[in-house]
Amino acid sequence: MEKRTSQQSVGPSPEVVTFGETMAVFAPTTREPMRDALEFRLRVAGAESNVAIGLARLGHSAGWMSLLGNDELGLAILHRIRGEGVDTSRTKLIEGGRTGVMFKDAYGQDTRVFYYRDGSAASQMGPQDLDLPYIAGAKILHITGISPALGDSVALAVEQSIAFAQANGVLVSFDPNIRRKLWGNRDLSGLMENLLLRADIVLLGKDEAKALLGVDEPDQVFAALFTRGRARWIALKDGAKGSDVAVPGRSLFSPPHACSPVDSVGAGDAYDAGFLAGILSNRSLETCGTMGGIMGAMATQTLGDFEGVPDAAAMQRILAGSQEITR
Repeated sequence: MEKRTSQQSVGPSPEVVTFGETMAVFAPTTREPMRDALEFRLRVAGAESNVAIGLARLGHSAGWMSLLGNDELGLAILHRIRGEGVDTSRTKLIEGGRTGVMFKDAYGQDTRVFYYRDGSAASQMGPQDLDLPYIAGAKILHITGISPALGDSVALAVEQSIAFAQANGVLVSFDPNIRRKLWGNRDLSGLMENLLLRADIVLLGKDEAKALLGVDEPDQVFAALFTRGRARWIALKDGAKGSDVAVPGRSLFSPPHACSPVDSVGAGDAYDAGFLAGILSNRSLETCGTMGGIMGAMATQTLGDFEGVPDAAAMQRILAGSQEITR
């Protein structure tokens, strides 16, 4: 039997709890085709941990649960996420397990990713790896569509976590984060649509709305989710074009935040963190959308998924329209 060990003393629940796979990412240190690169930098990336890190930077407590191989890459991931102020006390290291790896080729106009995650430790997650009282003590459980695509046991963990969270008054946030490479020859659109309709907070891209709901116009998307589901907040993301956000009875367009993008990977996760931070701080719908847009835009200005996102002080300066010059 695999030995699973957590790495920190157990503490109280944070405001937001999430779980999913985070991988070691290798990308060329220079902008050239990966096949020609001689040097690579190790980074850390995972949709759920990206959100947790973004929330922690904005001053909110966040916890991330997962399984990692008890190997050098697993330890690098654990130390980096913990170092960002995220609670990793429920993340376990598996003796003999293997940490997932991704290579990122960010050359030219497009970014391509190559996964080496089959059979990884995180893909073996199941309900037995969830700390349910930890979830029950949170305000928000954040889930993405990546996790159920990893395998049946992870999908079951997602199902049970949502049911338990909502039975205990915890809001469920869901971002489909569609990854066709993980779907393979399976059609998971029905599963993803079901999760959309069960979420209290829905965060999705326009292309994902079209794929899962058959519509992508904001009014149609909002009508579908508010009438068929239980959504209380919705953000419909459209990349550099901005987003449309809504609560029952009110919607508005949130313009994009100006930026100089170099890599768009991670922008959606950063947006989610900003939007959720706005909800946690009882901000207006307009400010929630603005915070999401700021986080998403600033995430694109670095090659890493989260390295460019601001902290709480920088966010407040941006919201106030001020700019700091340090000499």
